[in-house]
Amino acid sequence: MVSLHPLALPGQRVGLFGGSFDPPHGGHLHVSRQALARFGLDRVWWLVSPGNPLKPHGPAPLAARVAAARALVRDPRIVVTDIEARLGTRLTADTIAALQARYPGVRFVWLMGSDNMVQFARWQRWREIAARVPIGVLARPGSRLAARTSVAARVLARYRLPESESHRLATAAPPAWALVNLPMHPASSSALRAVREGVPAKVTA
Repeated sequence: MVSLHPLALPGQRVGLFGGSFDPPHGGHLHVSRQALARFGLDRVWWLVSPGNPLKPHGPAPLAARVAAARALVRDPRIVVTDIEARLGTRLTADTIAALQARYPGVRFVWLMGSDNMVQFARWQRWREIAARVPIGVLARPGSRLAARTSVAARVLARYRLPESESHRLATAAPPAWALVNLPMHPASSSALRAVREGVPAKVTA
């Protein structure tokens, strides 16, 4: 039985992996397991979002995406939750603030792919996000160099941890971030949606 709100105790290190998960796939699992290992996390929470304001088209219904994600996940360290909808938050900064208020003492880390790091400076109140929680960036094909030279990376350059010290990210005082390379996984939600809908997918090298 999955609780309405995930359990976390003070001192635990929890990675927050937000996204539409439309659909969830093995790549999400791969990134989550890598984050657990590379950033020294106890749990990764999948924050299945009601919608992404940066995407022009809405995702599949939330309940369907949550159910699909829960059917996929078998690792007890990975927790699928729709807590963002339950909290009534739509912006990442508001979600993190609400979680920190609800779970005092939990060490949250925001997780994102390097493709999201490229556009991080476009997120509303992105500097507040960086000031609230450490950020773990996981390399994705075609965006590693762009992530390292992005606006946010340049602004936060002095707070970046070397990859060799990424294991201490969860206990670092924010702002702090680390970008780690990892074995690539071929799956992507856009490609899977293209197959499902019969539309040619954009290939990222």
